[in-house]
Amino acid sequence: MPYIIREVVQRRRVTILVYHKLPPEIADRHFEVLRQKYNIIGLADYMNSRTEAHKPLPPKPLIVTFDDGHRVNYALKPILEKHGIRATIFLCSGLADTNRHFWFETQMDAGLRQALKGVSDEERIETLAGLGFSETAERATRQVLSASEIEDMKSVVDFQSHTVYHPLLPQCSASRALVEISESKIELENKFGLSIYALAYPNGDYSVREIAAAKASGYSCALTCDVGFNSRTTPPFQLKRICINDDAGITELLVKASGLWGFLKNLAGRGRARQSPVTRGAEPDYLRADHRSVS
Repeated sequence: MPYIIREVVQRRRVTILVYHKLPPEIADRHFEVLRQKYNIIGLADYMNSRTEAHKPLPPKPLIVTFDDGHRVNYALKPILEKHGIRATIFLCSGLADTNRHFWFETQMDAGLRQALKGVSDEERIETLAGLGFSETAERATRQVLSASEIEDMKSVVDFQSHTVYHPLLPQCSASRALVEISESKIELENKFGLSIYALAYPNGDYSVREIAAAKASGYSCALTCDVGFNSRTTPPFQLKRICINDDAGITELLVKASGLWGFLKNLAGRGRARQSPVTRGAEPDYLRADHRSVS
């Protein structure tokens, strides 16, 4: 099935994968296999092809992205060079080149961490404060790439925006959501000399409001975690991505990259939804994706 999907569906569609903390040894294996099955291109190549018809993309084009800009991503530079891949890493401007930490890496129960993604931004911040977390607190250790690492990776990485502090944008006030989106672009350009045209919504969560804010802030596109493929007509602020586990084996990688895994997961979700009523705060993934989508 993955072979058929690659050769029939993905041949004329753009597949975008998203990783987070991919270890170098696994990255080497993943990229070797992906190069055999797909033609790996950059995000900028895809965006240029949308407006320049004389620049056709190769068959089965695939883009590699990383969310958050974790410090461990720096170890991927020689792997990206080896495979000739220009990946995109989405940085949080308020965390890059600092010792500030991601809120979701605060020590807490996994259930609480997930629950905090569904409450208001104010409630999330208040709960985290009770755990000793502050967005602006400098810690003894660094979690995100430094300025020198960002500079050194520019030859193989297209750095883009992932907001300022990685809040869940739909749970934020309108004013904070706009600041998170607009200020990240400005800060990344001014601090690191980057050209920012793309935004990745934290946790893949967005609404009509976030799309409007991204457009108003001067972005050309935004990436979601809605599963699927892309074409020249995919709404530019709702680009689809496929999440790949950082420890995925090769079989899992190929099944997920083909979209088959997500398709089967959605089918299973629909089956569960038919068997029991869906309550607020407990929507299956496919409903959450539909709720975020804008026709």
